[in-house]
Amino acid sequence: MKYTAIANELFVTNRRRLSVLLKPRSVVVLNANDIMPTNADGTMGFRQSSDLFYLSGVDQEETMLVLFPDHPDERFREVLFLRETSEMIEIWEGHKLTKEEAEQTSGISKKSIFWTHEFERVFIQMVFEAEHIYLNTNEHTRNSSEVETRDVRMIRQFREKYPLHQYQRLAPLMHHLRAIKQPVEVDLLKEAVRITEDGFRRLLKFVKPGVWEYEIEAELLHEFVRQRSQGFAYTPIIASGANACVLHYVENNRQCRDGDIILLDVAAEYGNYNADLTRSIPVNGRFSDRQKAVYQAVLHVMKEAKKLLVPGNVWDDYHKEVGKIMESQLIGLGLLDKNDVAKQDPDNPLYRKYFMHGTSHFLGLDVHDVGNKYRKFEPGMVFTCEPGIYIREEGLGIRLENNILITETGNIDLMDSIPLEIEEIEELMNS
Repeated sequence: MKYTAIANELFVTNRRRLSVLLKPRSVVVLNANDIMPTNADGTMGFRQSSDLFYLSGVDQEETMLVLFPDHPDERFREVLFLRETSEMIEIWEGHKLTKEEAEQTSGISKKSIFWTHEFERVFIQMVFEAEHIYLNTNEHTRNSSEVETRDVRMIRQFREKYPLHQYQRLAPLMHHLRAIKQPVEVDLLKEAVRITEDGFRRLLKFVKPGVWEYEIEAELLHEFVRQRSQGFAYTPIIASGANACVLHYVENNRQCRDGDIILLDVAAEYGNYNADLTRSIPVNGRFSDRQKAVYQAVLHVMKEAKKLLVPGNVWDDYHKEVGKIMESQLIGLGLLDKNDVAKQDPDNPLYRKYFMHGTSHFLGLDVHDVGNKYRKFEPGMVFTCEPGIYIREEGLGIRLENNILITETGNIDLMDSIPLEIEEIEELMNS
């Protein structure tokens, strides 16, 4: 890992918070993500299961975590399984965690750390003391993966081996816990934001007519990685000109032209926590009058939306109110007619022609982090705030995005030091 080690108190606390939500006599089983294949003998880069990392801090493949807070034997209340290393593995793949290192990372006692190949022998001493088995699934509402995961395989195997236990869903509990960020998590998000800011400020000096989108991507990656980031928090969007009207444009292969706006949806990951930034900047360092008007409209919506990210608000009510604010701005830009708006279908508002995505999502270990949309906003939640206007007939797309921490007294913009106002961006690009 590139990032500085995280104090294990975070993971100890997270396990304690989960234990109070479990039914009596419950065992919880979590798996590392699979290493996914490419072609021939190739593999994709490993990405740890967010839930396993959240509860253990272990960032290594073939890891398993089993929790059983009520087990009569103290050794079996928190059990970690690691991939056992060998001389050959050390030569070909490098260092793997020792039991002592895993204890330091996770806060789980060395006497409760075993090798993964010992799982069956150890687990049999735990499972028959349990009444409930909590297993994990991907219950993110936007998940559409067709790949069978290790978690899915385990559900099938467990039901065959232990058919008389009562099975429970772990995901709702993890969604509940992970939605509220602990102070250490906020610090990790702030570090991801700080690195992202440095990358963005570097770009403001670099962008000019003739530069290629992929060159901008390379500048960002250089800045992120040299600061111990794990790289991009998500596939970067470097969308110049009409490309900015493609919401998930990732080709990044066009030359930026004089007069274009570049929509940059780019951010760093640090310690598995993710920032999420969007800015729209002029290739030549100066906004045209039309570009300024659209930019200011998006900025107005963003500032008003931020005011609504406060304790007690609810997801759907929040987005409806932001839609009304956007509606007014689009009328002002001449993109909507107020008479047409007055007669629109409330279930299909006209503003969606130019602003077709949501304004906010949870942020944390996953860029689109887990959380329940029906839960009222609470202190400790972190949301993006990212309105945009996309005018395909003009080849102009502008989106602005900051990351907002909700507190008891309102909210804190974690990105308030990243240039946002037109004047500041123009000044920095032309200095």
